[in-house]
Amino acid sequence: MKQLLQSLKTGATEVADVPAPRAGKGQVLIATSRTLVSVGTERMLVEFGKASLIDKARQQPDKVKMVLEKIRTDGLLATFDAVQSKLDQPLALGYCNVGTVIESRAPGFAAGNRVVSNGQHAGIVAVPQNLCALIPDEVSDDAAAFTVLAAIGLQGIRLAAPTLGECVVITGLGLIGLLTVQMLRAQGCRVMGIDFDPERLALARRFGAETVNPGAGEDVLAQANAFSRGRGVDAVLITASTKSSEPVSQAAHMCRKRGRIVLVGVTGLELSRADFYEKELSFQVSCSYGPGRYDPAYEEGGQDYPVGFVRWTEQRNFEAVLDMMAAGTLDPSALISHRFGIEDGHKAMDLLASGEPSLGILLDYPQAEGDASSSMARRVALGRDGEPSASAATIGVLGAGNYAGRVLIPAFKAAGAELHTLASGGGVSAVHFGRKFGFRQAVTDAAEILENPDISTVVIATRHDAHAGQVLAALRAGKHVFCEKPLCLTLDELAGIEAEASSRPGQQLMVGFNRRFAPHTVKMKALLDTVSAPKAIIITVNAGDVPASHWIQDITVGGGRIIGEACHFIDLARHLAGHAIVSADAVSLGAAPGGPACTDNATLTLRFADGSIASIHYLANGHKGFSKERVEVFAAGRVLQLDNFRALKGWGWPGFSRMASLNQDKGQRACAAAFVQSIRDGTPPPISRDEIIEVSRVTIECAGSIHG
Repeated sequence: MKQLLQSLKTGATEVADVPAPRAGKGQVLIATSRTLVSVGTERMLVEFGKASLIDKARQQPDKVKMVLEKIRTDGLLATFDAVQSKLDQPLALGYCNVGTVIESRAPGFAAGNRVVSNGQHAGIVAVPQNLCALIPDEVSDDAAAFTVLAAIGLQGIRLAAPTLGECVVITGLGLIGLLTVQMLRAQGCRVMGIDFDPERLALARRFGAETVNPGAGEDVLAQANAFSRGRGVDAVLITASTKSSEPVSQAAHMCRKRGRIVLVGVTGLELSRADFYEKELSFQVSCSYGPGRYDPAYEEGGQDYPVGFVRWTEQRNFEAVLDMMAAGTLDPSALISHRFGIEDGHKAMDLLASGEPSLGILLDYPQAEGDASSSMARRVALGRDGEPSASAATIGVLGAGNYAGRVLIPAFKAAGAELHTLASGGGVSAVHFGRKFGFRQAVTDAAEILENPDISTVVIATRHDAHAGQVLAALRAGKHVFCEKPLCLTLDELAGIEAEASSRPGQQLMVGFNRRFAPHTVKMKALLDTVSAPKAIIITVNAGDVPASHWIQDITVGGGRIIGEACHFIDLARHLAGHAIVSADAVSLGAAPGGPACTDNATLTLRFADGSIASIHYLANGHKGFSKERVEVFAAGRVLQLDNFRALKGWGWPGFSRMASLNQDKGQRACAAAFVQSIRDGTPPPISRDEIIEVSRVTIECAGSIHG
């Protein structure tokens, strides 16, 4: 299928061939007929992409601070690589989609339904159920394409809460502003629109609004005073996009006492207290389509809000807009200024950057895009052909996220593995990284990897809840398996994997516990192997805060941070001790008064068969300026201290005192290389199966004692 993508590095857009996505649980698979370009949002993205690195930095000072902190801890080259990798990844544009349901895995939708969604500019999209709405028969595809933008305006109206007969000002008559004018008029409000564009002002008058053009010398405040019959306007909705704070200040001056101002667009926010104090004005920022926006439980999990408590959600706002279109009280047809086929979608983006006047830009899709029945629709060749090399390590990769693309895939490429097939759920990242690193094909169906006899090895880099099932499927398909940590989330899953792997001694099973392969760790291990006395190992991880809404914090999806991240350090301690773990205990930081238990702050205590002990302090409540990872070992009157995998110091070691490197190396490449080499040579895996199972079991048990 065709999909419109943009480079954040250069701002260039392309129409790429991307494999069609699959519908996940609670999702609707849609064959697109029409999408609408969001002029404001997508012009901003294009302009950001075309900006220089310095200008990009100026636009995102918070990101610059994060970069500087990463340089201090990880080094300049590692940070530069991370930034370049982030900018290198293409952005899938669009969020106003109309099409026909191909497949539904969500209640309330069936194949053949016409639906509107926040899907992207793509021939086929998979969208969660709460971000879709059925289109009434009376509403055309062209009109329905404006639903999402109209819902943004409608949410602003709901926050302003105008009543019949009130006078409301709209500042900024772009698509959202003009749609909002119509909806306010349908509600019985008097409306005045402010803009500099004569054509947009004319459309506003056509929709029943009075207008002001400050660019033509018209006095905005005087006309607002006259419009409100000298009382001051009841409410102002700002739908403009500008860095200036003038629209907010202007709104305050034209409002009556206790008037309402709602920011729907983007403006500067240098507010004058006096402007708001004297009139007791209210000011509120509207969040996109309405309640549910940015809530993963609502948007991705399909958990609706009870209508008795939240009458209007994102989805219900979509439905309200469609009802107004069906009734004829909202008609976006006059807002269409340009139309392109999806194959010329890049021209639509060029139009945004050209300065040529535009308003509603529609993209049309050929009906052929709706044919997703063949497996070829979920596979895109990337230019390489011919027979695979004789290498035994011919890999297929499940998952093409940031870590896989920035670290894992380059590590396997550097190890000399044959890169065959790359799979991702949406297809975009698989195409991007597949092209970049020389894969033969990009797919959205894991079966394309599991059932391919040319692929000997499966690398799993998906979300954590998928690991266990994919590991089992790959083993049963006769493949070697490299699973990025963790191996699984539960003891039952672990038991199943252990039984399956034990019955297949000829197949490798490896987990990406890379830190034991880091050059500084290798040196530590060599030094410690000369000591027979028990060791005291202290590992301090200054992990940093991760929001509760992040997927890794969902116990059923990410497993939490102990399973998802602390497993690395349990393995590292096991490796340095060189003996089996005989007991483990875990305790988390107590809850703050009135707050929940803080399971991201925990101490894990391990005891090993030789009498060694390890304390792992995994903490999310530290300062970013402190080292992120520090390992200290006390043994036989000697000490080793490893700081951030960049500097290793020794006290009391004959012939060794210091080992330093300019950049951080956590061992990812050495880990992949050791695994690939073991497959080629038919030798035992770099980490024994028993150790992998042992570390995974201890990790799950520690997490269980913390989470309860």
